[in-house]
Amino acid sequence: MSVAIVGGGPAGLLSALLLARDGREVVVLDQDDLAPAADPETAAEEAYRPGAPQAVQPHIVMPRCRLVLAERLPDVLADLIDAGAVEATLADRRPPTLASLPVRPGDERLTTVMTRRSTFDWVLRRAAARQSGVEIRAERVTGLVARPGPVPHVCGVRTAQGPISADAVVDASGRRSPVDKWLEELDARPAENQSAECGVTYYGRHYRLRTQAALPGLANTRIVVPFDEFTAVLFCSDSGAVQTAVAPLTADRRYRQLAHEDVYDAVLRALPTHAPWMPCMDPISPVRQMVAPRNTLRRLVVDATPRATGLLPVGDAVSTTNPTFGRGLSLAAWGAADVADVLAEHSGEPVAQVLALDARIAHHVVPYYEEQARTDLARLAALRHVVLGTPLVVQGRGAQPIGFAHLRAAAAVDATAFRALWELMGMLRSPEEIYSDPDVLAAISKTAPDLPSPSPDMAMLQAALCRRSATRSASGSRTGTAAQTGRAGAPVPHWTAT
Repeated sequence: MSVAIVGGGPAGLLSALLLARDGREVVVLDQDDLAPAADPETAAEEAYRPGAPQAVQPHIVMPRCRLVLAERLPDVLADLIDAGAVEATLADRRPPTLASLPVRPGDERLTTVMTRRSTFDWVLRRAAARQSGVEIRAERVTGLVARPGPVPHVCGVRTAQGPISADAVVDASGRRSPVDKWLEELDARPAENQSAECGVTYYGRHYRLRTQAALPGLANTRIVVPFDEFTAVLFCSDSGAVQTAVAPLTADRRYRQLAHEDVYDAVLRALPTHAPWMPCMDPISPVRQMVAPRNTLRRLVVDATPRATGLLPVGDAVSTTNPTFGRGLSLAAWGAADVADVLAEHSGEPVAQVLALDARIAHHVVPYYEEQARTDLARLAALRHVVLGTPLVVQGRGAQPIGFAHLRAAAAVDATAFRALWELMGMLRSPEEIYSDPDVLAAISKTAPDLPSPSPDMAMLQAALCRRSATRSASGSRTGTAAQTGRAGAPVPHWTAT
């Protein structure tokens, strides 16, 4: 069986490896040259692409992705560790506020792998390049080859160099997938896609730990803190690299100053979670900016009928979710395994293949998309209340569904909730399972809803954001920002915790 894969990112290359090892003949088509760089550091230097700005933002291999690698591609996981990635167990993640964490059977499934996306891609490209049955071509796909009908059957792709026939086509072309447009050209049924906003912009920068520096935490530390006006992250990663990011509201013009390296570093020094790390590391990248993509969900089955057969979507072509939760690589890996399994279980049955894959998407993707959309809705409401002064309806816990914020608060002090938090984020248990678990609900019910949380040094933060404004003011430039005027000119409280 021949398979053409559109896109050579993680979803495409993971699919290629799994399919080739099942005996398929695979061709991967990507408009970029996917030849692996000489080493991980060269790969990091070359990682930025305008079409994939997320590649240089913080990444992590969450438990579901690691589990797929360990079970299906153990050599790739070993190569990742050999390339400098470091594993972090559940015990490594225990917050200082959690008194103890008894070890339980299965905790090893909750291990994460700390690595830059560029190193992950480098390992995948090397594995694909040496995998028999995989051919990688630097060709841009321009459309689909299909047999017409009420349900078109895709039997290849079109490229600038000519058509390529295939028994199945895997769409791994990412969040900007042109497949809906291509299917429209084939008179296929219209799409019924879903989306929900993330509403934030990511500013990210990489650093490297200084040799023999006394670290303020573990060398596999992961920090994600939802401050009142933004979220900040710090991931210790492969080969001593440290990935950081600050994600404020896109509408909050004050934080656009983060694009300047001196402002960015000064903001990190104002954060109690990040400041202790700053003397231990040096920058190795510029500040990279990315407006967070919307949470999206695409299905190729509408009203129990395939829009087309012979076409199987995977990874971001199915769903994108807020990068803060780090689920992108897990969605790619789990989706690639699903594609391989569906083709193995329904060989020669194109309708059954599409329906079976959609059923897996309903169980493996949809619940996490829906939970992320709900979580982002609540988080955006809180951010807009603080930054823009919009009303915030505060409900008691009994008046609203139990959600991620409640679980996160309980996880800081309760071992059951902490384990459940990682099972949810790691995609090992569904939101429905977590939020209906009596033990989890009991842990949440006995946790104070408003536990103290860390706050920035407000004077340092304001000074960091104003340093560029002060320069412009001295030269006569306009300095007014959303921080001064608020919405419609109304004053709003600055640096105030809610």
